Amino acid sequence: MKVVVVGAGYAGMLAANRITKKVKTAEITVINPRPDFVERVRLHQQIAGTHVAATPLTSMLRDGITARVGTVEKIGDGCATLDDGESLAFDYAFLAVGSTVRPMPGTIPVGTWEGAEEARTTLASLPPDSAVTVIGGGATGIETAAELAEARPDLRVRIVGPSVADNFSHRARARVRAELRRLNVVIVDDGVTEVVDGVARLRSGAAFASDLTLWAIVAGVPDLAARSGLTVDTEGRALVDDCLRSVDDERIFVVGDCAAVPGARFACALAAPQAAHAADTLARLIEGRALEPYSLRYLGRAVTLGRKSAVAQFTHPDDTLRRTCLTGRTAVVLKELATRGGKYGARTGTGG
Repeated sequence: MKVVVVGAGYAGMLAANRITKKVKTAEITVINPRPDFVERVRLHQQIAGTHVAATPLTSMLRDGITARVGTVEKIGDGCATLDDGESLAFDYAFLAVGSTVRPMPGTIPVGTWEGAEEARTTLASLPPDSAVTVIGGGATGIETAAELAEARPDLRVRIVGPSVADNFSHRARARVRAELRRLNVVIVDDGVTEVVDGVARLRSGAAFASDLTLWAIVAGVPDLAARSGLTVDTEGRALVDDCLRSVDDERIFVVGDCAAVPGARFACALAAPQAAHAADTLARLIEGRALEPYSLRYLGRAVTLGRKSAVAQFTHPDDTLRRTCLTGRTAVVLKELATRGGKYGARTGTGG
């Protein structure tokens, strides 16, 4: 039985490694644009030079899995067509291409490997007292601004967003903002309308110049599903049934950010359980057992604020906020364990 996995992020990697353990007859090929597994949640550390976010696929995939560097142009009818014209036939496929960024002209995206590398190179060349602006008040923007400010205290770092850290409860939000200020990050609660020649113009009419402007907003998904004729939602995510199969083709499982799971937001924490459930579903299909629906469940959300501080906010299963949050060293340990656990689960096919 031939299985093709498109994408080698958290979801694709875990799915491939789990299938090879559960479906012994599977011949698995993983197709990815680069020869590395990228820890997306560590890209801000890659930029700051505090951690290496890429690991070769060869050291992440279990024995017997074939890794193919390439880009899939279309998937469907039991075939994945690559950009070089080659086609790979499959009995089942896993679509795990994640989410993407659409950076504003004049900015460098931090949510992609290529953008992170460009930002890292530029950052390393900046002299003291240079200005760095991070656009995006969510987790990606917060972690990027904090990491850069701690790693390069000689720089002037600014974070801009309509309401920075507004996805946390009042107490947690206040702590996040206090920690950013402790690191001398300037917080600007405003929206950016354009960036031209390093000058960001805000909705309020204000403007400021930067030597490096980073785009830290994740929005949308790659258009592979739509391009392949699969039914997608308004964000381009493939519609799936309750077992995470495309509503158009039951041979195609869709997992992670590119799956239109009701109630799901873009989050690496959802990739592992979705991939695990889809891999288990394939095993059940092969064995002729009854299928079980996927159940979405949130646990919390957290951000690191440099290497010595973090804030972890607990949530209800439906992602509404609980009052409880952890801060300081305890939150740092919790977030690091979760981050390491994500990579371990992807490599071993466990978790979920």
